[in-house]
Amino acid sequence: AIEATGGPAIAMRYGRVDAPDGSACPEPKSRGTADNAGLPDAMPPFGCGAPDAATHLRSIFYRMGFDDEGIVALSGAHTLGRAFKERSGTVENGYGDASATKYTKSMCPVRHDGKPGVGMAGGKSWTPNWLTFDNSYFQYLKRGAESDLLWLPTDEALHKDPKFKPYFDKFAD
Repeated sequence: AIEATGGPAIAMRYGRVDAPDGSACPEPKSRGTADNAGLPDAMPPFGCGAPDAATHLRSIFYRMGFDDEGIVALSGAHTLGRAFKERSGTVENGYGDASATKYTKSMCPVRHDGKPGVGMAGGKSWTPNWLTFDNSYFQYLKRGAESDLLWLPTDEALHKDPKFKPYFDKFAD
């Protein structure tokens, strides 16, 4: 996906090297989160009991070996992709042009190569050019919320929490 959206070619080895089969994978609610096997909850209340989004992100990712810089960098993956009502339920925008934002309609010029076509239309993206690998996630969130772009409490925490903010600013430049 990174190379297809204009990013670098990165050698990739699929699968976990620390587990011979799926028996080591977490159960859906095993890490104190909602039904998502340890990924952060999009909205409060947070399944781990954290009082705020920054604490929640640290609760989830510190135990996976991430530090604050790694958490912010990983969140930059939101540069690519969208959320859908039918999948996560975190947005009102569903499948198709009728539910799309101005950035997720079928004929939006969002591809890094400038060609038309977005695959399946609809949903809500974090960035206007959600099929382009760049640092726009950090740039757009730094400017402030826009109604046609996705803005979750966990995204907001990255540029407001005093320990996350230096890394957020670093990646925005």
